[in-house]
Amino acid sequence: MARPLESVPNFSEGRDRATIDALGAALGSRARLLGVHSDPDHNRSVFTLVGSAEELVESLLAGTACARERIDLRAHEGAHPRIGATDVVPIVPLAPEDRERAREAALALAERLGGELELPVFLYGDLAPGRGPAFFRRGGIEELARRMEAREVVPDFGPARLDDRAGGVLVGARRPLIAFNVNLRGSLEAAREVASSVRERDGGFPGVRALGLDLPRVGLVQVSMNVEDYEASALHEIVGRIKQEASARGAEVVGSELVGLMPAGAAMAAAGAMLEIEGFDASRVLELRLLED
Repeated sequence: MARPLESVPNFSEGRDRATIDALGAALGSRARLLGVHSDPDHNRSVFTLVGSAEELVESLLAGTACARERIDLRAHEGAHPRIGATDVVPIVPLAPEDRERAREAALALAERLGGELELPVFLYGDLAPGRGPAFFRRGGIEELARRMEAREVVPDFGPARLDDRAGGVLVGARRPLIAFNVNLRGSLEAAREVASSVRERDGGFPGVRALGLDLPRVGLVQVSMNVEDYEASALHEIVGRIKQEASARGAEVVGSELVGLMPAGAAMAAAGAMLEIEGFDASRVLELRLLED
């Protein structure tokens, strides 16, 4: 039996419980829904699904159709950048040898989103090397509309203009990453400077994408991160750097949060380092050893 694939679709709704529940019901119609993370300040929900390629494609089509019906970007506001009601849909292989299956599933999904739902679809990740979500979100949805009008950016599937209500959709295939946020008590400027200190683009940790965001509902600011290579950039080292940089700017780390699920290897690496256990790896974890039998 083939291993399942994972998908972690992000939708631009984190406040309306009825819409979040409707999205969950649609996404769980064929695939297995493992978790939901909703954030009202980001105004965004992240769902974690697993299933066969066919199950994921059908479930993601249903979820995107639900988002198109229920989410109107013209009335949307939130801290997290976005270009669509269904903003980004990655297909993730759970083992390196499944990367081609993930790419094929993502392409099948992109073609159907563009054809059946008539949404402009932009490829990223393994399907468009060198282009990540930030390439399309730069300047916001109004700037993306201008770039499309000037033919600077052309959808890979679907119509040549953004949908008035639902915008566009980013579809990609990528390796597992960790979406991880650290909350600070301090200024937004401090959060942005700390984010700059840890992200790869500005000389920080390899494979780390980071933004400084305001969380007005809880009176905090946040360093919001995607850790794309947890083996090259360990979470405990990133948090340690954030604490140092925040303290230097008069800010204080007050907590962190995991968005979605994380690979067991990342948790083991952090636990082994914090406990100073030499030679700590998967072979020392009881439940993982039992799964091998």
